[in-house]
Amino acid sequence: MNESVQLLTPRLAQYDFIGHNFVILFIPFLPQVCYFWKMCLGRYSRCLISRLQSLHLQKRQLCSTATHNGKPSQPSPPSIQVALTESAGRGVFATRRIRASDLIHTAKPIITHPTLSTLNSVCYFCLRKITSSSQYFQHHNARFCGEVCKDNAKAFYDVERRADWSAFNDYCRSQGLKYPLLVKRLACMIISGAESADSIYILQPASLSPEMILEFHASGFLGEQLSLTLQVLNKQWYTNVLARIRINAFRIELAGGLYEDLLSSAAASIESEIAVGNAIYMLPSFYNHDCDPNAHIMWIDNADARLMALRDVEEGEELRICYIDASMARDARQALLSQGFGFQCNCLWCSSGD
Repeated sequence: MNESVQLLTPRLAQYDFIGHNFVILFIPFLPQVCYFWKMCLGRYSRCLISRLQSLHLQKRQLCSTATHNGKPSQPSPPSIQVALTESAGRGVFATRRIRASDLIHTAKPIITHPTLSTLNSVCYFCLRKITSSSQYFQHHNARFCGEVCKDNAKAFYDVERRADWSAFNDYCRSQGLKYPLLVKRLACMIISGAESADSIYILQPASLSPEMILEFHASGFLGEQLSLTLQVLNKQWYTNVLARIRINAFRIELAGGLYEDLLSSAAASIESEIAVGNAIYMLPSFYNHDCDPNAHIMWIDNADARLMALRDVEEGEELRICYIDASMARDARQALLSQGFGFQCNCLWCSSGD
């Protein structure tokens, strides 16, 4: 492997760490979560299920180490770095040994946007679910789970609400498009001064494909609504941003914070779209793919991401996540990765024909 080159950018410094309290609160529900995912969703690989079960078995150990001399334990220093790989560009590597089930880091999104079907049922900023019994703030046509999200949304919403987005949304809905919605939000953030026009240019772009043509047509709607007279926010900017969003956007599927929430939504999850939205992150976007990953990204109750270790990872080992449903057959996995992400997977599973 080439010499590790740590990328110390302000963006990469934005991820934060949380202590054991989150893990301990979530652990009591792990058996039910595992059963729910096995029986209802069927989307996660056997590897993830077994790791979640092993996390449950470590409850006593975590509880005993959560405090030291009666005081809460402090989060460990960063255990990862971004460096160059031999064949996959940048990657994320462990700088020390990471144990199975450890929380590697958390990450806040740069951009989020709800799916069009969840506009009235999730927070317009953090994607937290809003139920009939939830307290929420209605601000014009958007719902927010609290004052904090409402205030944070000013970075784009004051610009966004000046225009009528019905035609834009109808076009995206009719064509099944989701990525132009993220481009729209980023454009509003740039116009408001909250982000720079090249804020996500560090991310790897996708190669142009026939499937992207329909998404480029949405730039016309975007320009009309925002009156993009700034020279920088032209069609070339739209193309560059969309090419990066297309392969770096994460589909947000919330695990739910309470067991009762999981049971009440189980039937609906089987028959309908369970994603609440999509989001772009900086550090998680540098994780490469493996069909048998050693790390996993998950969301509990909003778009804040948690990166968890699925098995023991040694110092210097690359951390990888799975981009797709690894339970699919090898040929199906290869086709999906080639069409959706533009590469052929050469992981051990694929190389062995599994």
